[in-house]
Amino acid sequence: MAEYFVFEIAESLLGKLTSNLYEEVSRAFDLYEDVQTYINELYSRSFLEDFEDFGTVYYFKLHDLVHDLSLYVAKEEFLMVNSNSRNIPEQVRHISVVENDSLSHSFFPKSRGLRTIIFPVNGVGVGSESLLETWIKRYKYLRHLNLSNSSFATLPNSISKLEHLRALILDKNFKIKRLPNSICRLQNLQKLSLRRCSGLETLPKRLGMLISLRKLFITTKQSVLSEDEFASLNNLHTLIFEYCDNLKYLFRGAQAQLSSLEVLIIQSCGSLESLPLHILPKLEVLIVTRCVMLNLSLNSERPIPRSKMKYLHIEHCPRQHTLPEWIQAASNTLRTLSILNCHCLEMLPEWLSTMTHLKMLHIVNCSQLFHLPSNMHCLRALEDLIIDGCPELGRKCEPHSGEYWSVIAHIKCVSIGETRKKKLLFQLHSRMGLNCT
Repeated sequence: MAEYFVFEIAESLLGKLTSNLYEEVSRAFDLYEDVQTYINELYSRSFLEDFEDFGTVYYFKLHDLVHDLSLYVAKEEFLMVNSNSRNIPEQVRHISVVENDSLSHSFFPKSRGLRTIIFPVNGVGVGSESLLETWIKRYKYLRHLNLSNSSFATLPNSISKLEHLRALILDKNFKIKRLPNSICRLQNLQKLSLRRCSGLETLPKRLGMLISLRKLFITTKQSVLSEDEFASLNNLHTLIFEYCDNLKYLFRGAQAQLSSLEVLIIQSCGSLESLPLHILPKLEVLIVTRCVMLNLSLNSERPIPRSKMKYLHIEHCPRQHTLPEWIQAASNTLRTLSILNCHCLEMLPEWLSTMTHLKMLHIVNCSQLFHLPSNMHCLRALEDLIIDGCPELGRKCEPHSGEYWSVIAHIKCVSIGETRKKKLLFQLHSRMGLNCT
């Protein structure tokens, strides 16, 4: 697990080097338990700055000292490849390709020691399937392969030979239509990302064979997904759907539980009608944005007696007139609630005051929302309240003069009508690749 964490840090560092940004490395993480120990240790020693806990998602910056030390330690093994590069030293283990001109069969080393290949720059990717074949044959010990922005139409069947691979990222490949079923033989794969692969017609068969998979990011033309395949992913922690225009149901009629899933993100799935939250007993983070047909109040075929949800973000869901009742099941766990661009939202329920652990409440661009619950003063844990783009509600919450001021005056940070783009929560969503506008 710690090794996987190193790959994530490596990708972040190389991406920052690509942009010539040396002053900070900011990341949002959903951390495994053993890695979290290291994060807590770094934080306790002041090596991490601007640390925020949003549930199972964290935001922080590396202290300059840690950043510089990382670069110093990594200098012999990390390399950014561009048109000025003349060779790749044999001792290099992690490379970041930032220009297409640097791609050739002969340029890459014959050494089998490479562990990481990434393409962090938009518009720079692999177009040659024969080059991929060469890499797969040569670099059998690859751990992290990020082929974002590539244009090959077929992923070689031989991908299954990379049996040590931990992360495979194929984001923004608009030509690929199918993945070889052999990809499901990657027993050590922990992350598979297919974000914005808009031509992808279907997911590979026997996806459930990816027994180590923890993160799965999907864009597909499918309308219904197989419950059985996903239920077999016993280690799946994070599941993201983006731009799945035909997707109407997640696991329609599902009975088996996705017992390990903690993070679910749904973005721009315009046909999606419901979410089966009753099969997600460990869900802690739910982000739903730009799902115009989704009614979260009709999401569950079974009651949810108890929820572990810590973080809930609802955005651009025009069928929401009020908050769904099932949120009450998270009264002892919910810490962050953000509601954005829900122009039909007319009320906040009185039971909102039962959210005894709620620390952040952000309400943005909900123009029909005129009232707060009368017992807002019961939210004693609330530290951060933002109300922006809600003209009438904002007027009622004006410091000292608004009629609701007496019930929110205890809150440490109250922002009424201020720009939201500078707020930490929105920075976090931006870094996660979510469109928060």
